[in-house]
Amino acid sequence: MSDVNPMSYKIHLEPDLNRFKFEGSVEISLEAVKPVQEISLNALELAIESCKVRRDDSFVDCPFSVDPKKEEIHISLTEEMGGKIGLKIQYVGEINDKMAGFYRSRYVAGGNEKYMAVTQFEESDARRAFPCFDHPLKKATFDVEMVIDDELVAISNGPITEEKALGDGKKLVSFEKTPKMSTYLLFFGVGEFEFIDDTGEVLVRVATMPGMTEYAKFGLGFGRKALEFSEDYYGIKYPLPKLDLIAIADFAAGAMENWGAITFRENLLLHYPNITSKAGEERICEVIAHEMAHQWFGNLVTPSDWKYLWLNESFATYFGYGIVTHYYPEWDIWEQFLHGQTNGALDRDSLHETFPIEIPGGEHVVINASTAPIIYSKGGSILRQVEAYVGKENFKEGLRHYLRKHEYGCASSHHLWEALEEVSAMPVTNMMKSWIEQPGFPLVEVKEEGGRLLLTQRRFTYLDNGSAQEWLIPMGIKVFYGNGRSKTITTLLEGKSMDLDVGTDVVAYKINHDQRGFYRVKYLEMGDLQRLGSRVAKKELSPEDRWGLENDLYALVRSGDVSIDDYLDFLANYSNEDAFLPLTSIAGNLFRAHLIMQGTRRDKILSTGKLFLERVLSDMGYEPEPEERHTISILRDQIIWHLALYESEGVLEFATDKFVSLMRGEEVHPDIMRSVMQVGALNGDSSVFEWFSERLGS
Repeated sequence: MSDVNPMSYKIHLEPDLNRFKFEGSVEISLEAVKPVQEISLNALELAIESCKVRRDDSFVDCPFSVDPKKEEIHISLTEEMGGKIGLKIQYVGEINDKMAGFYRSRYVAGGNEKYMAVTQFEESDARRAFPCFDHPLKKATFDVEMVIDDELVAISNGPITEEKALGDGKKLVSFEKTPKMSTYLLFFGVGEFEFIDDTGEVLVRVATMPGMTEYAKFGLGFGRKALEFSEDYYGIKYPLPKLDLIAIADFAAGAMENWGAITFRENLLLHYPNITSKAGEERICEVIAHEMAHQWFGNLVTPSDWKYLWLNESFATYFGYGIVTHYYPEWDIWEQFLHGQTNGALDRDSLHETFPIEIPGGEHVVINASTAPIIYSKGGSILRQVEAYVGKENFKEGLRHYLRKHEYGCASSHHLWEALEEVSAMPVTNMMKSWIEQPGFPLVEVKEEGGRLLLTQRRFTYLDNGSAQEWLIPMGIKVFYGNGRSKTITTLLEGKSMDLDVGTDVVAYKINHDQRGFYRVKYLEMGDLQRLGSRVAKKELSPEDRWGLENDLYALVRSGDVSIDDYLDFLANYSNEDAFLPLTSIAGNLFRAHLIMQGTRRDKILSTGKLFLERVLSDMGYEPEPEERHTISILRDQIIWHLALYESEGVLEFATDKFVSLMRGEEVHPDIMRSVMQVGALNGDSSVFEWFSERLGS
């Protein structure tokens, strides 16, 4: 309803955790830009008891109707009204079990089953908790108060301003008014929360269930670090007086960026000594950093429509990795970004039925294994490409300009491109339209003739679709010359093809230097690829480039452009490889090829994979070492599982012995726990099944 805008909400709630019901009322202050006689709000699964409109100094009843299909309530005003309008709505709702809206989360404390009530509103479930204008463009402030049992604790976006005893075992808890924000960012919860905090200019707390705060210290410490980094990078102070990180047992998403009250699945916030692996530790940091980035990208500046959801999620994905690597550079986080995010996005985006990053009707897009690689991972990878194109300082200044210009408001994609274009004086807007408004990505085909590179582009798909799409492709090209000299050329591929002068005496060239671009490369002359292969063997190329050559080549096998034999022959250049990124990619690609190939080719893949991975595992050792790099720990767990499937005798014996020890109640190192349990399940009998059933059911 474009003619009516909310200014503020005052929400009163009385949750009953015994009956899983709540009574509520909401007062909404509105601004009508022109006179209206009817106001429509969103409401879903709420029993509306009364609607009133403010007239003079009191509220008077007005008729209303509910449209369940449209999830709306239509309120007829007593007369045509314009300017400031006040509404008051009484209603009753259910504290549901859908992990959406205002829902109940089950947990066990002291051997007893208990519940807390919490909210999850993104994208459009605030309407399950109170009637509202449930769209990100309709920003307003929120005053929340809750009547709860004396022994319980309430949390919302702002700090508590007052607790007032009501008698009969009840109390009224009131919270500070929020900044102007969208409905999906509101949070309220009630339960037996306990806190651990870190005082500073902004109070940072972790909220857990009873007896769990000892596991919150790691998350609390990194939460403070992520907050400080974000304030420094964006050049804007966090605007709320407190920031809660809240562990929730039943939680559908990984985490949710409610402003000032971030919610997490428990295992993505709590760190358990001798149980949480190095991979799990990294994941905790990534998720905290991701949600912290949202406090600016999404909360302070919000997409004007859900078609721009990627603006929220891609920035949080990209900057989440950046925050982690700032504090833990030894974790090789950007190598893991390329493997986990960029590679996953390239794979998903190679299918015919992919979709653009920017898609109308984004509120109806379910975030799952099919959609997340585009909205989160491809978006984050495109931002990495843009940063490489405009430069790190221009990128940072452009983002600061964007945030300052639109703070407490809403923005669209073009606002961001205009900000980056303004500070860099580069054609960002035109370039980005080709990357976010159409599906897929390009394959750049290249060959060298007489000191000139002949480059052409076409859409890459595993099954040819004959698409005529084109992209504006920012390219970095590393050129090697006969005298040992090398240089990096940056250019923009516009149109179907380009002829690029790179000079004489070229001995090798690598397209997509350091894999900054979101595209694949095919070298049309096998000799060009072989010359790069010799540089791979000597480790004269970066781990990112060594990964890119192998990963692109395997993708070309899947698309039918290259034979599996050519791919396996090229792997000979990696016989002494020791970097995580190419190794984890080779392990994964050989494993996938082994699953789908048949006959002598499958046998060749099995023997190649087994020989290759046994060498790698032998070099790193079967047992985790206390001070080893995180990437070694992560890679070992992957390799043990793959070698078990390749029937490597030494690995099967090692992993089986570890699993037997685990069944006896002995400790197994958390960094190999997953692979050990996988091997145990793979070869287990009925007693193993019973052990798993008991363990997972407890």
